[in-house]
Amino acid sequence: MKKRPTTTLFMLESLDGKISSGNNDSLDADKDFCRIDGVKEGLHQYYEIECTTDYYSLNTGRTMEKIGVNNKKEYHNKVEVNFIIIDNKPHLNENGIDYICHWVEKLILVTTNKNHVAYSLKNKYDNLDILFYEGLDLKKLLEDLYSEYNVDKLTLQSGGNLNGLFVRENLIDYVNIVIAPLLVGGKDVSTLIDGKAIESDRELNKLRALELIECNKLEDSYVQLKYKVKK
Repeated sequence: MKKRPTTTLFMLESLDGKISSGNNDSLDADKDFCRIDGVKEGLHQYYEIECTTDYYSLNTGRTMEKIGVNNKKEYHNKVEVNFIIIDNKPHLNENGIDYICHWVEKLILVTTNKNHVAYSLKNKYDNLDILFYEGLDLKKLLEDLYSEYNVDKLTLQSGGNLNGLFVRENLIDYVNIVIAPLLVGGKDVSTLIDGKAIESDRELNKLRALELIECNKLEDSYVQLKYKVKK
């Protein structure tokens, strides 16, 4: 059996499990939670914990677009982390890729789009790699990251749909959640795990039981929960 990285799902969510403040891309937890009294005061703790996560972080181009990297005019301070970004549409433009390449040590862009703008920039950045797949197989992606880049630990910070695919394919080993003291609501607001629901009790094996390994009461009514996924 081929090896893959140990994968941890790390996210910020409201008490009711929402990872966004609303149902469209103009609304975002990172952008909006810091504007809400009673929530903004303790938000810094999430970012402080984020700084302790794995050297490799997996996200999506859509998330990067939502946080505005395509329109950034000033570079972020360089951080000692490698980004693995899945982007097919593409959601990232030239400016976004430029910004990320100046932000992180290495950008590994994963795509099924042969015409992705990243190909035209490949020779411009020595810290940009592209992994192309005809169809995205998350298990194979993790195996390739392990064998080609020696990725032994990986933090997943993506949208609910991709998180859901990782859950259904049993590719998450740990869950590390910071809960903000906030109720968002809205049935069409993205949650920690979205995607296709099971439709019968014959699919109960697709659900993932968890073992609580740590519970931390943080300041300003925030809570951190750490779980191991039972195999």
